[in-house]
Amino acid sequence: MPELKLAKLPDRTPVKITITMPPELHQALRQYAGIYRATYGEAESLAELIPFMLGVFLDSDRGFAKARKSVIDEAVSAEPATPRGGRRRKSAALEPSSITD
Repeated sequence: MPELKLAKLPDRTPVKITITMPPELHQALRQYAGIYRATYGEAESLAELIPFMLGVFLDSDRGFAKARKSVIDEAVSAEPATPRGGRRRKSAALEPSSITD
């Protein structure tokens, strides 16, 4: 088979999880959704907002980024040598999961 410039696409199947949260957190999330609606003029459900909120949180967590890079670097260094003419493929990024309200 030919080696294509584009690597095989990562799994894009949404993952649905159910969580339990304290009433105070739920109220804060509902207030956030209200402020989002007032700011952007579009109402979004908590199930739509939460994955993006988690993504922003993870992207801004420097300790997580450092630890994640360390794990990825260890995995790459443990890979066998790439065959001549071959290319290493980068790991797929995490995608937000769907969360129900």
